[in-house]
Amino acid sequence: MAGISGGKNYHHGDLRNALVCAAVDLATEGGPERVVLREAARRVGVSPTAAYRHFDGRGELLRTVRAHARTRLADAMERAAAREPGADDPVLAAERRLGALCRGYVGFAVEHPGLYRAAFQTVRPTGTPVPAARPPEAEIRAFALLAEALEALGRTGGRRCAAGAAAWSAVHGLSLLLLEGPLRRLPAQRRDDVVAATLAMVVAGARAR
Repeated sequence: MAGISGGKNYHHGDLRNALVCAAVDLATEGGPERVVLREAARRVGVSPTAAYRHFDGRGELLRTVRAHARTRLADAMERAAAREPGADDPVLAAERRLGALCRGYVGFAVEHPGLYRAAFQTVRPTGTPVPAARPPEAEIRAFALLAEALEALGRTGGRRCAAGAAAWSAVHGLSLLLLEGPLRRLPAQRRDDVVAATLAMVVAGARAR
């Protein structure tokens, strides 16, 4: 989704998309806290009243940005997997795909910290009942990709594979440590070594199960 910069840079009738683009830019720059409907309207060059015709408030806009960020995350994972060389050995091929998906996950978090944080921002509904809880894979494609890769690895080895939630916890926790925790000050080479070691543990754990 292209960014919006200054002025009335939108086609007539496409204000909603322009507001979303501006909101995505805000999240990219400063995380979900920066996503404010009035600021998105200002960037597009319209009044807050015009913006409220398309979004009932910040919560709806942030949910839209969250969905966009989750799509971008899953796309980055799939691109990383597509770049991974294949292998004649199905077990090795499955391990490589799992490792590549995990690298794509962490890589997206490091390269786009604002969007990554927006992808998992909790948005409380206002004035509507809280919907019934759904399994993560029902709404987060990144989780589904990891779960499918783990299942494929389990099939090739004839063993039950580790739960997708375990792999997701590993890459998500690593991402947060690199962005906001004590690992954020690591030099690039050391960071890459930590990422490689963690992902090797994920793949080894899946293989062992």
